[in-house]
Amino acid sequence: MTEIEYKLYIDNVIRRVETARLKVSNHHIVKIVAVSKYSTCQEIEALYKIGQRAFGENKVQDLKEKANEMNDLPLEWHFIGNLQKNKINNLLDIRPALFQALDSLELAYELQKKLVSREMSLDVLLQINSAKEESKHGVMPESACGIYKQIQEECPNINLKGVMSIGAHTDNKEIIQKSFETTHTIFKQLEGATICSMGMSGDFELAIECGSNMVRLGSIMFNK
Repeated sequence: MTEIEYKLYIDNVIRRVETARLKVSNHHIVKIVAVSKYSTCQEIEALYKIGQRAFGENKVQDLKEKANEMNDLPLEWHFIGNLQKNKINNLLDIRPALFQALDSLELAYELQKKLVSREMSLDVLLQINSAKEESKHGVMPESACGIYKQIQEECPNINLKGVMSIGAHTDNKEIIQKSFETTHTIFKQLEGATICSMGMSGDFELAIECGSNMVRLGSIMFNK
């Protein structure tokens, strides 16, 4: 695919985001985070050249390597994967723009300790397991509001910006939609929350129509 063909291809992805966004409201803004976990630095740079700035990785080591290698470009790095406690310091070394997958109160306390010791803060999303699937990380929907408030009160170095969830793992559109609606309903109840990150390559249009204002697009952005 030539550079012009790739730009036209990405323009079509953006058009799909726009179509879904306008079904919500003219004023509804949606940010695309390109998930680059299976992509090379060259592929990231190709996407950067046609306007993409926010990129997401789900392994701390991969994020560190790519952020270091591409340090000369003004990229906005998001960490979207499960964070093990022994990797917190490595993540904080990178200073990502957003950590999207805070999945427990226990992890929040550990993260708070490390942030205090470094005299730094971090923008974070609380991950909600809206479909209550054993294979997924995140807090249960019924306890999400309470945990969110608790983190706000007890972990001042964690700047909670909103929530993230992954759509239900099924081909049933109604079940997927319900999982997105569950997350968005919680999002609307949270004081100061501005980001509702839902939707990936296979379901982002539905997620946007359910209120998502940040989508995490991997294969579709890199034409894989």
